[in-house]
Amino acid sequence: MLKGKKLAVLGVGKLGEALISGLLKNSDLTVGDITGSVGHEPSVNRVTEKLNIQIGLDNRKAIQGADIIILAVKPQNMDGVLKIIAPDLSEKQMLVSVAASVTTAFIQERLTKDIPVVRAMPNTPSIYNTGMAGICGGKYAKNEHLKLTEAIFNCVGKSVFVDESLMDGVTALSASGPAYLYVVIESLAEAGVKLGISRETSTLLAAQTMLGAATMVLESKAHPALLKDMVTTPAGCTIDGLMELEEGKLRVTLIKAVVKAAERARELVHTQNSSK
Repeated sequence: MLKGKKLAVLGVGKLGEALISGLLKNSDLTVGDITGSVGHEPSVNRVTEKLNIQIGLDNRKAIQGADIIILAVKPQNMDGVLKIIAPDLSEKQMLVSVAASVTTAFIQERLTKDIPVVRAMPNTPSIYNTGMAGICGGKYAKNEHLKLTEAIFNCVGKSVFVDESLMDGVTALSASGPAYLYVVIESLAEAGVKLGISRETSTLLAAQTMLGAATMVLESKAHPALLKDMVTTPAGCTIDGLMELEEGKLRVTLIKAVVKAAERARELVHTQNSSK
């Protein structure tokens, strides 16, 4: 779907670099099809050396001739960037925002034309092409715009379509989720150290085990509870470990962590709206 398209990425930081790298590896786009912008001169050299795309400090120049414009700027900078580029945008272009908690309505209200806006919430594993992104469309976004956005994020992992009312939940679950799982990996590795295993080996055991468990869920399509039961043999050691997890309220603590993060994401939305 992306063949023949021109893409501009405004704010080529780590996520922007990951998206561009994934697109160059896993789509029909070439370095000549992609332009970008950064906020500081030293970043121009960094991106040029790493990606070899046309890069600069001028957002208005970056979007010239682009079919798809990815807004990868920080949420607090979104208002200013939109004010700069709005006069140069046309209805033939589409905007894809990856800024956390920035709604499609927030973006649409700052545009002077009926431009399709799609909102996406990817996560940091996109850097290694194992990302997860939630996608929703704004007022003028059609199915073709959603499909183009899906094609972009499938180049760096997987994606799902959700209603925009659920995007704060997506942010809390999959965008913030890696941080929770790093704590789990770190804790399991610490347990290995406690049992006499070296830290390096313990971390490898924990991380690869989590990767394997996630792969089992994705590939088997089985409910996690069923997969858990496959590991838990009668009177075995796993059930004792699970009892400790239940006593420590790991399950409810993880649920509460996601819910709390979603509440915070909603607060950020209200803060942005009050700054209009």
